[in-house]
Amino acid sequence: MKQIACIYTEGSDVKIVVLSKNKETISINRVVSLNMTRSLQNVSHHEASTELESLESQEISFDSLDRLEVGAAEEVDTSEIGQLHSSLSGFNLKNLQFIPVVGEPVVNYHFYEGPRVENKKKLLQTISEDIQNTKGISVPLDLIDTIDFNEKFMLAAFIEGDITAATVVNLLANYNKRRYYKISTIKAAELSLAYFVGKTHKFFPEDNTLIIHIGKEYSKLIFLEGQQLKHIGATLDIGTRNLHTYDVYFSKILLEMENGGIPKLDNIILCGEDRSENLILSFYGTFPEANVFELKFESLDTSLLTEDEVKNLALYAIPISVGIEYFDEQEKIYKGINFLPRYIQENQRFLQFGWHSYAMLPLLFAATFFFTFKILSSYEQIKELDLEIQRLTQRQIENQALVQEITPLENRVNNFDATQAILDSASAGAGIWNKNITRIADFIERRRNFWISRFETVKEDEIKLTGYSLSRSVLTEFAEINPTAIIKNINFESIREKSAFSYIINFKLQNDTLKIR
Repeated sequence: MKQIACIYTEGSDVKIVVLSKNKETISINRVVSLNMTRSLQNVSHHEASTELESLESQEISFDSLDRLEVGAAEEVDTSEIGQLHSSLSGFNLKNLQFIPVVGEPVVNYHFYEGPRVENKKKLLQTISEDIQNTKGISVPLDLIDTIDFNEKFMLAAFIEGDITAATVVNLLANYNKRRYYKISTIKAAELSLAYFVGKTHKFFPEDNTLIIHIGKEYSKLIFLEGQQLKHIGATLDIGTRNLHTYDVYFSKILLEMENGGIPKLDNIILCGEDRSENLILSFYGTFPEANVFELKFESLDTSLLTEDEVKNLALYAIPISVGIEYFDEQEKIYKGINFLPRYIQENQRFLQFGWHSYAMLPLLFAATFFFTFKILSSYEQIKELDLEIQRLTQRQIENQALVQEITPLENRVNNFDATQAILDSASAGAGIWNKNITRIADFIERRRNFWISRFETVKEDEIKLTGYSLSRSVLTEFAEINPTAIIKNINFESIREKSAFSYIINFKLQNDTLKIR
């Protein structure tokens, strides 16, 4: 059997209804009405979050793993929270699902006429932007929800302000030394009440019905057309504590009828604090054609309530309606407005210890020992691999040095093809080349310390010789026997650990120009 506790606050007035569902029967287990101080109503969710976060620093007691030790007493009037706790005695509060209820002005309504995007997150983002553009209000996505209103509009609801009912739940949890109690969702009072009346009453499609909920400080006007919501009037700052004449209701009702395009009233349903005969007669006098009656809850099991509580169930019309709507949503019969602010979600993610923690602790220690052993046993292997990496890195450096020494030699070998191409292109003067090369070869053979590594054509009759010599005087001697030879460059260079000179000599190819001594 699933139990829920719906909490509705109006100023300093707190109303709680505990409901349960067993198969097809919904039972009202308890109704509670308390008057709490203004200081309690002014606690913001930021302050409540700070109080709850302070508990996280407290030590967790293993003597009671499902509770938290609170170091200091709450500054809030504990007698009021104590009364609230006593009024819910007999229920296992940690198994209850709490549903805070918000109404205007905390919840605001907005008609959205734009495209209906299937992706819920994108739809809420679009509606948030529409609210920003039309009302100038920036609303986080976790504080917005929407339902279909008609074929043209969607009705969006968004929260702006503190959720006092959620604060009451958190303070009750703190009173019982718990981090939190489960908050399943947050519902909108006006929409839940309109849904309940439309579900439990049969009206003609053309009937216009007014639901008037009179509180101690505020009153709500909700209009139906047939079974469907037609218009939500502005919340009136009028209640049983500040009401002097019923005439003010009638003027406000007529104004909201004009705003909502409602020509007449066929039914008037009363709920809340005032359902007196004088009020009913006053409505008959102003709207003689309307059927005026008190909201009843005949479809619910009220066997656990006293006779006086059953007689005054209309006082709890809003929290009861919220419970009925929630159960219908669980059965997939209806989809209404639901909020669950991020700060509540984050608060409820805190892990509380229970009996199952004892079963988890040995596994935790065993896993810690296993992984520690594996790490230590692998330490030597990691050390060996590090040494192997260092050895291979050093070898890579040595190989790179060898490659750098081989590269110049490789370039010299590759120049052979270029030399061969030059010789082939000079086939027209093969005789001259033959004579000059023969003489140069003879010079090289005699000296044994002079050789040529490259021929390069400068002009048609002029070539450039590149090579090496072990003696600088041999280069001078070669230039002297060739009158057209010009030594362009001489550089000292080490070859195979011997001193040598690299040279560049230009000379013209002519018959009998090279005379070998």
